[in-house]
Amino acid sequence: MTGPESEQRAALVGQVLAGGRQLSTAAIMFHTAIAAKSGLSATEAKVAELLHRFGPMTAGELSERSGLAPASVTGLMDRLEQKNVARRVKHPEDKRKVVIEIVPEFLTTSDARFTELLRLTTELCATYTDEELATIGGFLTKAADLQTKATATLTEPEQPPSRD
Repeated sequence: MTGPESEQRAALVGQVLAGGRQLSTAAIMFHTAIAAKSGLSATEAKVAELLHRFGPMTAGELSERSGLAPASVTGLMDRLEQKNVARRVKHPEDKRKVVIEIVPEFLTTSDARFTELLRLTTELCATYTDEELATIGGFLTKAADLQTKATATLTEPEQPPSRD
């Protein structure tokens, strides 16, 4: 398809991509500031957020949810335990397994830092219809899933060239 409709579509897609980059940068800067206030790296803070949002999980599950390599999760967990942010506990059903959970005391301080952003975002949501919010929510969820998959491809160990 060529002509004004395709040009308009290309412009809209460009606007979405530019907005995504802008939001990504703003999110990284915000979460870096939050992490610094908590004495964490940005990655440590986001993993703590995953544990808070999804509850206790195994290192493998955390690797899948974050897109981080399993070896990275092990080192990360060591650091989060040292900082009293998360802890390893026996799996509630299979005592041979270990799950990672957030330390509740960490949440008390952490959650308060998001209050203003949540208030402002809730006000922004009030300016959209339910249908628009459903579309925005669907897009953001799918975009986050795509980004998690892209992260996983970047964190996979590089394969040595084949000797064929």
